[in-house]
Amino acid sequence: MGLTYQSTRGGETGVSASMAILQGLAKDGGLFMPTEIPKLDVPMERLSAMTYQETAYEVMKLFLTDYTQEELKSCIARAYDSKFDTEEIAPLAKAEGAYFLELYHGCTIAFKDMALSILPHLMTTAAKKNQVDKEIVILTATSGDTGKAAMAGFADVPGTRIIVFYPKDGVSKVQELQMRTQKGENTSVVAIHGNFDDAQTGVKKLFGDKELEAQLAAKGFQFSSANSINIGRLVPQIVYYVYAYAKLLANEEIKQGEEINVVVPTGNFGNILAAYFAKRMGLPIKNLICASNDNKVLYDFFTTGTYDRKREFILTNSPSMDILISSNLERLIYLSTGCDGAANEALMQELSAKGSYTVTRDMREFMSDFKGGYATQEENAAVIKKMFDRTGYLIDTHTGVAAAVYGQYRAESGDHTKTVIASTASPYKFSNSVMEAIAGPDSVRGRDEFEVVDALSSLSKVAVPKAVEEIRNAPIRHNTECDVDKMKATVKDILECV
Repeated sequence: MGLTYQSTRGGETGVSASMAILQGLAKDGGLFMPTEIPKLDVPMERLSAMTYQETAYEVMKLFLTDYTQEELKSCIARAYDSKFDTEEIAPLAKAEGAYFLELYHGCTIAFKDMALSILPHLMTTAAKKNQVDKEIVILTATSGDTGKAAMAGFADVPGTRIIVFYPKDGVSKVQELQMRTQKGENTSVVAIHGNFDDAQTGVKKLFGDKELEAQLAAKGFQFSSANSINIGRLVPQIVYYVYAYAKLLANEEIKQGEEINVVVPTGNFGNILAAYFAKRMGLPIKNLICASNDNKVLYDFFTTGTYDRKREFILTNSPSMDILISSNLERLIYLSTGCDGAANEALMQELSAKGSYTVTRDMREFMSDFKGGYATQEENAAVIKKMFDRTGYLIDTHTGVAAAVYGQYRAESGDHTKTVIASTASPYKFSNSVMEAIAGPDSVRGRDEFEVVDALSSLSKVAVPKAVEEIRNAPIRHNTECDVDKMKATVKDILECV
């Protein structure tokens, strides 16, 4: 069978990759982790000559060992095609002394496309492999980007339905329009009266609801997840860090074996965890710089060793990072306990009951290659403006947080290691905030979203992406809203299981 998966809470072991992808979340509430992190088995010189698709195969075959070569290559070919507006899929741009890994060239102009373009293919292949006869219901909470990218991936995919919950006032106008105009007979979008953590906690509760599971099974449905808790999301994200390093080598920006740093704007911790996996696979990464916005729960964790979600939830102009419960951190905690499911579960129960936990000195030492930093909204805006004024390069508000934190890190540490910054969304996804940063508050006052989009394009000489043009006049198709305590009833209503 090759590599198998186990729950971070110890309840399930020996699970195949395809079953882990199908289930999404382990039955004990834990996340699936491979029994080991495999080493890259292709020399970097060879990787440096490969396309994105070829690189994806070399990385993913090591984790998804029960997929045949033909199955995996077919999934990759169907995912990374003309949906992306650049042939490289994830190009690197050099600006202000750093390399920006542009992860927003997919059909929803955010980094989530990198994994959510392939997840539906991995999942439907997994369903066939495991003789699943039920319709798969993808249940997902989103802080803005996952929802649209997941719906775009799963829209009208036979044998699947997708229900997305998002915080009503916690996403940008473009993000909301992208979701509410989504086509596909199998897609549903629900605005909840709460924040992202409420949506995420609610979805996890639905996954753990045995009564609901039985009711759905009787109607021919089973749940799975497209959130970054699904290992089928995490594995494809490892690819672009390997690809970025290989391209730096091919472009003679670094020497063979030279270490780089990676900076990632971080909310749910999946994207930076993928970089850590790449490091464990043998990629020469020195430090992983975890960039937070004003919701700096991860910065405080890496600084003090205490994870504490008991704090004010702040709505910022980088909404995909407005998160106080970073689900994927559990995978790192699990690794830092020496893969002790019981020890990890005790900490997660403490987080659930008390709202905080503290890790041991040994666990902190294990995580010492992670550095935390955070940027305020003012620092974020200042960096966006400075970069645009000096280089003409335009970045969004999430990448702005990463660029600001990188500047602080370099000034404080004196570390001038060459650095890749994960550029996670198109500036047009947050056009109001980006325009205000580079041209001041008057530039957006009294203008609607699309007037700002056009003005930003005129000022920056960057074309408006197709994804934004498409929603300009698209009809609203989804109007459902609910309170947090009505999420279960809403799901049953959508699936007609009342």
